[in-house]
Amino acid sequence: MSVPLKPLSLIYNEKSGFHAANKDEIYEQLMTNLTAYGYEIQAFEISAETDFNRFMDKIIARHLEAEEIGIVVAAGGDGTLNTVATKLMDTEIPMGIFPLGTFNYVARLLHIPLDLLKAAEVIAKGQVRKVHVAQINDHIYLNNASLGLYPLFIQRREIYNRRFGRLALHAYTSALDVMIRDRKELKLEVEIDGKKYPVKTPLIFFGNNQLQLAEMNLRIAKSVELGKVAGVVVAKSDKRTLFKILLQLIRGNLDHAPDVYSFSADNVQIHSKAKKLTLALDGEIVEMQPPLHISVRKHALKIMVPYDSTSV
Repeated sequence: MSVPLKPLSLIYNEKSGFHAANKDEIYEQLMTNLTAYGYEIQAFEISAETDFNRFMDKIIARHLEAEEIGIVVAAGGDGTLNTVATKLMDTEIPMGIFPLGTFNYVARLLHIPLDLLKAAEVIAKGQVRKVHVAQINDHIYLNNASLGLYPLFIQRREIYNRRFGRLALHAYTSALDVMIRDRKELKLEVEIDGKKYPVKTPLIFFGNNQLQLAEMNLRIAKSVELGKVAGVVVAKSDKRTLFKILLQLIRGNLDHAPDVYSFSADNVQIHSKAKKLTLALDGEIVEMQPPLHISVRKHALKIMVPYDSTSV
């Protein structure tokens, strides 16, 4: 009697380089290896789907109807992971990761290898770990969300990436470019666990990845692990202050930058008289109508991570 194959749905982002010509042999080996572990693989290119919600509903139904639930694999950068995770949250289906982004903070935090063949072993032989997911209104972020200058950094970085290729250096050159040209301030009221603070700021940053926050040397990194909303507010927008902040960011010492204040809370709300606010969520630009409600959904997403014998 044959053993039924387990469903594996591979959702990839062509822009991340998946199926690049110089990596075809690796991808063929990935498919061969995963098939050998008893998976029936179906692959989908994320931008080819005109109705992503309907598309994901079909994928989820495929897994829930199978004898074994299988795995949905996201192949791309953290923006791709965010898109897939949005639909997998609060389901029994675990998410596997092929890390193909610039920084790959989610994979690195969970000790998922950046080598794709080793990452495939984690998908096939690892264990499920439940992770916290932060949320702003109807959107989630796995790594970070921000208002003010940071969305402009992202937009400028994408221009550099298209012209010169994807390099980590562009995260800093785009920030420098924006600070020289586009310094703006937001007038907001930030409500932290019920207490309101008027704020005039060029940048508010929320982090949900303790590795990223630890690399910035921010003390709030620990609070993220506990399922808290972790935020950073910049209090001044003059060019001198912003250059100092960028320098401390590059040094990984943001907590010592001038006029930078960090906080953690269970719930945060942001009020504004503006009709819409532009945010960056895991590197993707989104517009939202205030007020913004920020919270953390604890243990809401299952991800395949390397097997740890000490956890059994």
